[in-house]
Amino acid sequence: MKLAGLTMYDLDPVRAATDAWWAGLASACRKEGLADVPDQLWRGGPREDLWRDPNLLLSQTCGYPLLKHFTAHLTLLATPVYETDGCEGPNYRSLIVVAANNPAKTLEDLRGGICAINDWGSQSGMNVLRHTIAPLARDGRFFGAVKVAEKHQHSIAMIARGEADVAAIDCVTHGLMAKHDPDSVAGTRILMETDAAPALPYVTGAATSSDDHKRLRGALDRALANPDLTAAREALLLKGFADLKLDDYGVMLRMEDHAATAGYGVLN
Repeated sequence: MKLAGLTMYDLDPVRAATDAWWAGLASACRKEGLADVPDQLWRGGPREDLWRDPNLLLSQTCGYPLLKHFTAHLTLLATPVYETDGCEGPNYRSLIVVAANNPAKTLEDLRGGICAINDWGSQSGMNVLRHTIAPLARDGRFFGAVKVAEKHQHSIAMIARGEADVAAIDCVTHGLMAKHDPDSVAGTRILMETDAAPALPYVTGAATSSDDHKRLRGALDRALANPDLTAAREALLLKGFADLKLDDYGVMLRMEDHAATAGYGVLN
């Protein structure tokens, strides 16, 4: 049996919607002629293990680690289009979040503060923030400290509790939290938006044949057109899919290079 996992936005409040979306998508995959389609999503451990698994049928990943570490393991299938603040077509942004009572009006006002990130390999939580802060850094530093929260939800909670001053939050994650669990973003506010980049891509394993790749892409369109999945798609803020190229994600590496050229190769 193949594996499928949609771990990137698998927040607790939308887990049922994620499962419903997969049930419909799995059915669409079978109607397109794909074999060994799993009934249930993989939730078995580090998502990097899934992305490296030769039996991977479908998953979603972050464009930054895809370019940095997984081009030998994953093939771009489609780029989702989300409907929430910070998204425009197949592009998304991060939201710079601070405490509601933080008097900061600009990024400069956050100098010396404590930054929370979800992961060092994240586009939305680290790479785009490093790119945004780079022009303000002095001698390669801007923040007083950087804490790894492991998830965007935890970064926001740290800000609300006063354990961090700022974080860059994937706008889709923020939109899902605000829609389904508004208390989870209480006590925080959005200071600004970052530059945009292509949204988190749907991918398949590198071993997937070209015929099965076409079947998977057809299954996405079939699932999008299924009225029975409307509630699940709306809950997930999912509006459609776009056909971008891997080169379109190169903007993320250019952000990395921009920061390095400015002497800010490490977020600190």
